[in-house]
Amino acid sequence: MSAPRMTLVLTIETTCDETAAAVVSDRLDVLGSAVASQDALHERFHGVVPEIASRAHVERILPVIDEALKRAQVTLADIGAVAVANTPGLAGSLLVGVSAAKALAVALDIPLIAVNHVQAHIYACRLAYGEGVFPCVGLVVSGGHTNLFRCGGPLEFEMLGGTIDDAAGEAFDKVAAMLGLGYPGGPAIQRAAERGNPRAYTLPRTFLHEPARLAFSFSGLKTAVRYKIADQGAEVTPPDEQTAADLAASFQEAVVDVLVGKSLDALRHTGWTTLCVGGGVAANRLLRQHCHRTSQGGPAGTAGAGRSARPAQKSLNPLARFADL
Repeated sequence: MSAPRMTLVLTIETTCDETAAAVVSDRLDVLGSAVASQDALHERFHGVVPEIASRAHVERILPVIDEALKRAQVTLADIGAVAVANTPGLAGSLLVGVSAAKALAVALDIPLIAVNHVQAHIYACRLAYGEGVFPCVGLVVSGGHTNLFRCGGPLEFEMLGGTIDDAAGEAFDKVAAMLGLGYPGGPAIQRAAERGNPRAYTLPRTFLHEPARLAFSFSGLKTAVRYKIADQGAEVTPPDEQTAADLAASFQEAVVDVLVGKSLDALRHTGWTTLCVGGGVAANRLLRQHCHRTSQGGPAGTAGAGRSARPAQKSLNPLARFADL
């Protein structure tokens, strides 16, 4: 008996400022992917300009899809379904990706799958590790979101708490601009922090010592950095290189302490032992190091946040939300 034919899904993502597409099998293997970055378009604004982002998506969506298919060595005739991130995100950006996905689904007469992109950050942990991650606490930390979720299963998400003001990634962008470090702020802060002393400045860690409050706040931290810059006599121009490095290191340490600390609070709250971290800020090396250290036992008195072992459960079906056109 021949093996059942593998189903291929064309996936599309245009929620913010990157145009992305990939071909993924029903065994959760990424066969080919392509991404068009817009960093250069938004750099002078130190943040994403929605109108610029949506216009760039219009120009890039078809070439990106073509490139993903080429890298996967397949054609549209091989695709069995189209999945698209349809919420949340910038309205104009979302419209481009959803319109392209709908058009392809109609033209090819294949199913359309709607994906919540915040929840997809947690699905990515499952995709990356090739094993079940549920139940888990999900920390989604990016330029637009900083949220904690109770994730009972692929479609069972309950928000435990989130930021009451700025997202962590937004704070990285704004502080990088204050320090004259460029855009995007996450990588710029990380590079500068490598030359700095994280103990050089005492900065606030809002809600860190309130274990019952599963929330984040980074606006006060941004303001504190601005005051530290002013204390150096650099109200208008960025501080000198070493001061900027020390402030970057101190800021990064404060953000990571809060993200890890509140994640531990959420694990204690749920009684679960698995933490999945997703979003752009999850690429931060210090955050990954702190999460790994904590999963290995961490400081005395902390709850382990390690990913508990689970058998492989590679199947697309539980993740599918089939959408009407």
